[in-house]
Amino acid sequence: MNAQPRDPVDAIVEQWARVRPDLDTTAMEVFGRIFRLSRAMGDRMEKAYAPYGISRGEFDVLAALRRSGEPYTLSPRRLSATLMLTTGGMTGRLDKLERAGLLRRSPDPHDRRGLHVTLTDKGLRVIDEAVGAGLATQTEALSTLDGEQAGQLAGLLRELLAGTPGPQ
Repeated sequence: MNAQPRDPVDAIVEQWARVRPDLDTTAMEVFGRIFRLSRAMGDRMEKAYAPYGISRGEFDVLAALRRSGEPYTLSPRRLSATLMLTTGGMTGRLDKLERAGLLRRSPDPHDRRGLHVTLTDKGLRVIDEAVGAGLATQTEALSTLDGEQAGQLAGLLRELLAGTPGPQ
């Protein structure tokens, strides 16, 4: 049986065990690794999207529009809700993406006060290429696990997320 590699979380847990042997640090081991993994993957995803001139946050906006299906249109309010962003935060992203020619805003024909946000042809090309690059980065990171392990991890994380109160 192969010994599992050690990581910085192991050192932290060992330090706590020395000074507070009464603590059950299982949660610290799990969430310490999730937080570190999230930070590391966030940095890698930024690098994956950079060649397309977009950040992770901008990717999220384009991806939400792409996933909505043709005609790739959502209201700013629906985008904000989908991405759990304030309307102010959404406006900044939309402004940048519109200036880059990746989406356009237009009046809602059914609501004079409303707007529609729609992917442009250029935006569709960018998101389709960027999602491929992002998935390749994520797949590479998962390559240390076999398919069964990756499936088990996905299932366990789904259960953990479902049982955790708050926005999901």
